[in-house]
Amino acid sequence: MPEYLGLPQFDHGSSPRLGILLVNLGTPEAPTPAAVRRFLAEFLWDGRVIEAPRWLWWLVLYGGILRLRPRRSAHAYRQIWTPQGSPLMIHSSELAQRLQQRLPDAIVALGMTYGAPAIKSSLEELHRRGARRLIVLPLYAQYSGTTTASVFDRVTRALGRFRWLPELRFINQYHDDPAYIAAIAASARQHWQTHERRHLLFSFHGIPRSYLLAGDPYHCQCLKTARLVSEQLGLQPDEWSVAFQSQVGRAEWLRPYTDQWLLENAKSGHKRVSVICPGFATDCLETLEEIAIRNCALFLANGGEAYDYIPALNATDAHVAMLAGLIARHAQGWPTHESADPAARERALQLGAAR
Repeated sequence: MPEYLGLPQFDHGSSPRLGILLVNLGTPEAPTPAAVRRFLAEFLWDGRVIEAPRWLWWLVLYGGILRLRPRRSAHAYRQIWTPQGSPLMIHSSELAQRLQQRLPDAIVALGMTYGAPAIKSSLEELHRRGARRLIVLPLYAQYSGTTTASVFDRVTRALGRFRWLPELRFINQYHDDPAYIAAIAASARQHWQTHERRHLLFSFHGIPRSYLLAGDPYHCQCLKTARLVSEQLGLQPDEWSVAFQSQVGRAEWLRPYTDQWLLENAKSGHKRVSVICPGFATDCLETLEEIAIRNCALFLANGGEAYDYIPALNATDAHVAMLAGLIARHAQGWPTHESADPAARERALQLGAAR
């Protein structure tokens, strides 16, 4: 018989609170092959990320990928690691802290789909602190089964152990949210105040093309985000482009590929570019090492004349305000704070509740 998680030291006079679970992808604990291998093993075993027969994928993953890739990836992580740790963890933690300051009547917890702090432990923390209503906010503006749905899987699996379930609302996407679009556009404008205004390349993380053909809406939502931001910036059609990065393996992914786009344009095309990655809420390996370092070197070494990366929103005022507004809309009809009933405890004791 399963053991269910209850509320410790439940007080009948306590007031239910609103819990916010902020979720990002995750990061290795250190830029070492061993830590990266543990992280990749969890990440790449997710059936939402790799849709393949489990027995076959197990052979590929443990027979090849996890023998070779951790060392290469650890080298990449070392390029961006800071004395405080992983940039993704630093920015995500600051974002959660600032959101908590903005929403003092709620309880904000940070969880990672892979690695620590795990979604399960973050949900248990919210449970212990009295969160009886829960909003789950994955930090993926564009919905994909590979990201947002993986968060849902882990949330529901963890909640399956709760004796007293919270009321639950789940934010699927915010790719066309006006405040999100305005924040991305404002970050580009601010960047161009100190940098030359150049051709703007929107680089989104790729997914296999077969996922798009199977019904994943990610590609369409990325294109809409780019179009709306371009309209706010007043860009003409020939002043911006969209590409998809981080493809792996031999299968076809969403095209055009960011590195190929940069290589082709460095040789003959847009030779002065700014790259922005609206699909990443915080800077991480894919933005800092892949885009800001590796693809920059590729572009400049093959004839490109100027290249700069526009940072992610991270824990900026605009990002915090946008997420707070998104939460407020999804919390409509729910009180963010309810006053405790001082008489509730006495009534419960009279009815035989334990002291």
